[in-house]
Amino acid sequence: MNTKLNKSDWVLIALLYGATLILNAIDYYRSNNKLIEYVVDLPTSSLLSIVLILIFLYFLIPKYLINRRKYASFFFLSLLILTFIGCLDKISGILTSGKSIYNIPNIFLFLQSGLYNATDMIGFPLGVLLIKKFYEGQTQFLKIEKQQKENELKLLRSQIDPHFLFNNLNTLDSLIDTDSEKAKEYINRLSLIYRYLIQTKDSEVMELSKEIQFAENYIFLIKTRFEYDYDFEVIKNVSLKDSFIPTGAIQTLLENVVKHNKPDGQQPIRASITIDENRLTVVNTKSNFKVKNDSLGTGLDNLKTRYQLLSDQEISIINTAHNFKVSIPIIKLSE
Repeated sequence: MNTKLNKSDWVLIALLYGATLILNAIDYYRSNNKLIEYVVDLPTSSLLSIVLILIFLYFLIPKYLINRRKYASFFFLSLLILTFIGCLDKISGILTSGKSIYNIPNIFLFLQSGLYNATDMIGFPLGVLLIKKFYEGQTQFLKIEKQQKENELKLLRSQIDPHFLFNNLNTLDSLIDTDSEKAKEYINRLSLIYRYLIQTKDSEVMELSKEIQFAENYIFLIKTRFEYDYDFEVIKNVSLKDSFIPTGAIQTLLENVVKHNKPDGQQPIRASITIDENRLTVVNTKSNFKVKNDSLGTGLDNLKTRYQLLSDQEISIINTAHNFKVSIPIIKLSE
């Protein structure tokens, strides 16, 4: 479950706390509270309550429940944080009412009261947000699951695309007459590519090292077919061990470079694949070649959808006048 707050979550929080402020203000009026208690207590309680919600949604729940399932640690940390925030709110109320915090008769009862106060502060809004997140997650999961099935069919069709095979056979036919040694290498690389596609067709993610091996074979086919029209570079800044990406992701990015950029015969299309600690980035120069709108971005859209299912991280796309940059997260599979 993604616990990060979105725009609709903040709207819901604003409505909940807006209603709470009004009800508390009416209660303060009936109790003949001082003006300073309106000005300080109500905003302070709301702010501390929102801080608690953020701590639970961005720290405690993701770190101790979703990722690690450390229930005991979650329980004790929650008690400590709730007690601390609740006591801060109680102290604020004591000071604004004109009393002294040194007159607290029983520290244990005060801490207990702070804990009860904090749970009362966030119980309802946090519960509403978690229910909303749960049902949003279920809806999104069903939507992505349906899209995933469609993507799998599209991916399989792209893997056995007759145009891809036809183009490579034409290239191979010309090589047999002109460079038999290179033709043998071409056949070997092509067979490795198809073997890889068949072996990984049911895998959601694949080791980055194997995807890079696939990319090197794929780049060989592209450079052999187009000669000097495309120039590729692979830059490995970190070890590829224990790193994964969606299966076929690099194929999609390389196809995107070739499909949407036609060289002008003077300067090649230059593309680099850079692997850093957490992301793989493909940057290529752009040509003036225009493509049909219905085909532009389809592969990247499918890749975005797959990342929504596999990770809470997103693809970054930067399109400038001269360069096109796509950066995808590297997935670290936890034990």
